[in-house]
Amino acid sequence: MAIMNYPKKVVLGDITVRDGFQHEEKFIPTDAKLWVAEQLILAGFRRIEVTNFGNPVGMPQFKDADELMKRLRGSKKVGHLLNEVEITCITIREKAVERAVRARKEGFGPDRILFMVSTSESHHRTNSGTSLAEYWKMCEKYIPIAHDVGMKVCGTVSTIWGCPIEGPTELKKAVEFTQRWLDIGADDIEHADHDGSAPPNKVYEYYSMILDAIPDPSKHIAHFHVTRGWGLANVLAALNAGITHFESTMGGTGGQPANFVDGVPVAGTGEYYYADPTITGLVCTEDMVVMMDEMGIETGIDVDQLLKIGRMVERIVGRRLRSECVRTGRIPKTLTGRR
Repeated sequence: MAIMNYPKKVVLGDITVRDGFQHEEKFIPTDAKLWVAEQLILAGFRRIEVTNFGNPVGMPQFKDADELMKRLRGSKKVGHLLNEVEITCITIREKAVERAVRARKEGFGPDRILFMVSTSESHHRTNSGTSLAEYWKMCEKYIPIAHDVGMKVCGTVSTIWGCPIEGPTELKKAVEFTQRWLDIGADDIEHADHDGSAPPNKVYEYYSMILDAIPDPSKHIAHFHVTRGWGLANVLAALNAGITHFESTMGGTGGQPANFVDGVPVAGTGEYYYADPTITGLVCTEDMVVMMDEMGIETGIDVDQLLKIGRMVERIVGRRLRSECVRTGRIPKTLTGRR
């Protein structure tokens, strides 16, 4: 009998409070962000991403970065668990890294920061405001500084399967970028399909290439968007290739930083890539966890509690989100008596 081959245990990171909320065109209250972060930790997540230390003028969703981090670090609900949790904050440019370093020295900073490069030069410049050559040089300088204060560094590789600006890209270039990140000291790599360009066969091909080149699965994190509806298919393809680390958002929220918040136009990262900004988003945490649970994969997550959080996140953002499992629930394991 043929049996699908995939890992039986995974490490999941939820990035709702940062990536999920960054695309929202209304400011999510700090109390709500804190509640979501705490509940995710209580549900079993040991990796969460909570804010962006970049300039809030362009991304006002993160104007509460310091307050949120201080309140999370001082949380009575999850304080006893925080020594087991890795908290990540985004630090695209120099001032953001310096801000994270100061926060770390003052006792409320992140455990891990994240830099981003795109294999597409134009996409990278849109995200960072610099050329790739300038950005690599900056990262070479700041990775040791982050390590010196006890922060890990994640290096993102984006536009692996295509670019919304330039079009097709080469997989082998992303493999080269991955190796470059590790060579300059990054602790792990987020492999990102930031605009939903990856079909499952190419996902399998790419992650097979990655694990052939760098066979330690703990170094690689899969990050998929669902712009074209392929998110969970891509998760399955990555599992089949041997990937064990994934990240996602509640309700499939997220995408390009909003350029309009609370009725005010802001910079964000410029014009939205798609005419309909609601089609962006990541793989739904709820649906991915339920799927993995049904497959017998150990996630460490309380599935029932997660679905409750998902229903509350819908109320926080004020609309129906992408998750199907918050409506359908888990597959019943006992007879219900219904016909």
